[in-house]
Amino acid sequence: MMYGSHLSIAGGLNNALDEAARLKLETVQVFTRNQQQWQAKELEPQAIAAFRRQAASLHFKDMVAHDSYLINLASGDESLRQKSIASFSQELWRCSQLGIKYLVTHGGSHGGDGEEVGLARIADSLNKVIAQAPPDVVLCLETTAGQGASLGWRFEHWAQVIKAVGHAASIGICLDTCHVLAAGYDITTRRGTEAMLGEFDRHIGLERLRVFHLNDSRRELGSRVDRHTHIGHGYVGLDAFAVIVRDGRFKSTPKILETPKGVAPDGQTWDAINLRVLKTLERGKRPALVALPEDTKVAKVAIKEKAPLRGRKKSARNDKKVTVKA
Repeated sequence: MMYGSHLSIAGGLNNALDEAARLKLETVQVFTRNQQQWQAKELEPQAIAAFRRQAASLHFKDMVAHDSYLINLASGDESLRQKSIASFSQELWRCSQLGIKYLVTHGGSHGGDGEEVGLARIADSLNKVIAQAPPDVVLCLETTAGQGASLGWRFEHWAQVIKAVGHAASIGICLDTCHVLAAGYDITTRRGTEAMLGEFDRHIGLERLRVFHLNDSRRELGSRVDRHTHIGHGYVGLDAFAVIVRDGRFKSTPKILETPKGVAPDGQTWDAINLRVLKTLERGKRPALVALPEDTKVAKVAIKEKAPLRGRKKSARNDKKVTVKA
């Protein structure tokens, strides 16, 4: 399996690769720039060459980048949307320069204008982006938790966008396990996870599933709240991860950890611990979990059974729990 983690580029892009080597990863996810600023310095030729050289020495082929959180391809503010299109296009070219194959984006928020309007804006934005995009980078729409007015929390959302984009062959999907649970897809069991993947295949097609973000969730099924935690310590549990890492169809699909950073009480980094949990699951065994510090534990509560999303009147509350059944 191809395991990676989102690693910091503080002090230079190669620092992320240094940490990836220490963790013995097969790939990595990075920001190619400061993700809280619109303006980005052009990449220096020496920095590009050094990054590519080190990535080649580590045999990294399918690296991943995440776009800036400022980008909103669904914005109703036309000046912001055009700024987002320009910034996202720049991100794609930076990936091409660095030899990064996948660029992940959340798509954006409709800002209260409605899902149909927002999805149409994203499709229009992507058509403009792809018209000037490098051919060697795949843009990946990420499944979201559905927090606020964000789009992409239903598989149908991205299926609709892909259908509306003229050059859809260059679009993939990044499936985030924390997000799909929060969005209402019940992946708390093996059967539920397999059903979710079947639903994904029916709406989008598994051939478009190009990246996984492997995260547990601090919030419960259908919460529509995006809060990551360590593998096996949240509401997702272990079964979903076991299904994914043991499925041969995803052997070469990058599986990126976006779990909290830091050091456990026993001195190990949490990245190393989470990777060990995933590899133990891949071997078909049940891992022993390292205890979380008290202030980071997930206080699990009984989850009230919800009716399927289909046929239910959608609540106006952004934090309304929903359950999507395959």
